[in-house]
Amino acid sequence: VQLQASGGGLVQAGGSLRLSCLASGRAFRSLVMGWFRQAPGKEREFVARIGWAGISQNYADSVKGRFTISRDIAKNTVYLQMNSLKPEDTAVYYCAADRNWKTTHYDYWGQGTQVTVSS
Repeated sequence: VQLQASGGGLVQAGGSLRLSCLASGRAFRSLVMGWFRQAPGKEREFVARIGWAGISQNYADSVKGRFTISRDIAKNTVYLQMNSLKPEDTAVYYCAADRNWKTTHYDYWGQGTQVTVSS
């Protein structure tokens, strides 16, 4: 499985961005998809995940109510809609995939996409 993330950029606080992650292969239909982020000088942290059917979702407390994860099976793509962005959301965002909903170590990772939120 190969993952390609896109959609990052520079946005003012309060603004919105939508990240996309295109997955190769038919396995996408059976994969748990997640978004993680890593800010400078900090460890990578979980942001959100979505189950293979798009029904089960989890979010980090820091993004609940502001970020929404979704997936389009026909397009092999998972999205992260980010609203009400804050400077502390600045980070490199990574998409990841795994076959196990309970995993804490995802098997597949995409390259990161930079999100910068100015105050």
